[in-house]
Amino acid sequence: MSHVVGSHNPGVQSATRAEKISATRLKAIFVGSSGNLVEWFDFYCYAAFALYFAGAFFPAQDTTAQIMSTAGVFALGFLVRPVGGFLFGYLGDRHGRRTALMVSVLMMCFGSLMIACAPTYQLVGIWSPIILLLARLVQGLSLGGEYGASATYLSEMATSRHRGFYSSFQYVTLIGGQLLALLLLMALQNLFLDSTQLHAWGWRIPFLIGAALALVALRMRHDLPETDAFQAARKAGKATGSFKELLRYPKESLIVIGFTMGGTLAFYVYTVYMQKFLRLSVGLTEVQTTAVSAASLVFAMCLQPLYGALSDRIGRKPLLIGFALCGTLFTVPLLTGIQHASGPWSAFALICCAWLIVSGYTSINALVKAELFPASIRATGVGVPYAFAVSIFGGSAEYVALWFKKAGHQSGFYWYATAVIACTLLVCWFMRDTRSRSLLDADQ
Repeated sequence: MSHVVGSHNPGVQSATRAEKISATRLKAIFVGSSGNLVEWFDFYCYAAFALYFAGAFFPAQDTTAQIMSTAGVFALGFLVRPVGGFLFGYLGDRHGRRTALMVSVLMMCFGSLMIACAPTYQLVGIWSPIILLLARLVQGLSLGGEYGASATYLSEMATSRHRGFYSSFQYVTLIGGQLLALLLLMALQNLFLDSTQLHAWGWRIPFLIGAALALVALRMRHDLPETDAFQAARKAGKATGSFKELLRYPKESLIVIGFTMGGTLAFYVYTVYMQKFLRLSVGLTEVQTTAVSAASLVFAMCLQPLYGALSDRIGRKPLLIGFALCGTLFTVPLLTGIQHASGPWSAFALICCAWLIVSGYTSINALVKAELFPASIRATGVGVPYAFAVSIFGGSAEYVALWFKKAGHQSGFYWYATAVIACTLLVCWFMRDTRSRSLLDADQ
């Protein structure tokens, strides 16, 4: 009898529905994050294995010049990210976040296959770097859309009280993608291939693996539920995603550019460029470089949810100001200390200190952007100004650093990074705390 009564109890039914909704929400966040990890793994394989395939695509010259050539292609791939941000932002705001996420991962798969199968310079001459560039442009378009779509999706699926914690997993998986690329490199270096084999053909392996994983992510994303915020906006006839509508939010767009410029530069210094920095400037071996880079990324991944949860308690603005202020004060001492590190352990300790600063930005930056825009323009509002700032300051970080090194003024890059982060400090100081006035809450 109690079972019969209980089955018709509104409180029990309500609790059951709430549990199902919570389980669906957590599953969607997990699948969305997993797909994000695959996309960034594909993209970062280029940076992780650049030391090995630079000679395959560019004519023989000194090592630094070859790495500069690959860094230049890396930077050019970022120039199309604003285009990707707009195209996929429009797709996400007009046709749904899930659709944008599926198309972006399919494009990433195609770009990885192009690199894996690309002929070398010795075989086809100038066509080799051209094919490499085209593949990176495809991946750049994909990633330009992935960031805005995934940031919007994860932010809209997260609950209000724990939004900082759940949204931080975008950068857990983003960093995790690079970590997986480095772990694969370590496995190939230490277990399967020697340096000659890696330089000759082994560098193609990660791009083949990345293409296969992208197809798995595509299948997983096919079953994702659409967010309530998008469905409500579409039902109300507000799901436009047009560039004209984005122009109605100039202040928000400028805020995104302002606090992204310093954050993305710092992020790419301690991820993409750091591997080359440890090898070319600190003088660590290839194996030591990979190990230090991988260990520091594990440390960075652990920090993201801790900082995200902290933002749910004290707000987003204190973390952003903490990053920008400490970044302005300590970038030069930290990079100088790493350059003169006595060995891998001291370099690792200093990079971890840097991550204690940079995580104030990485853990919550995607959420802050999502909280600035309404659902009707959110994917575009997050993706376009972010991609614009990243293409200028993030994608160019490695190339600019190597340019300073080649010119014999490596410390000049440290001061350049400090100046950019100082500009971000001004923006963070005067912007509002988005947690207290979140447009994500207004949607709900």
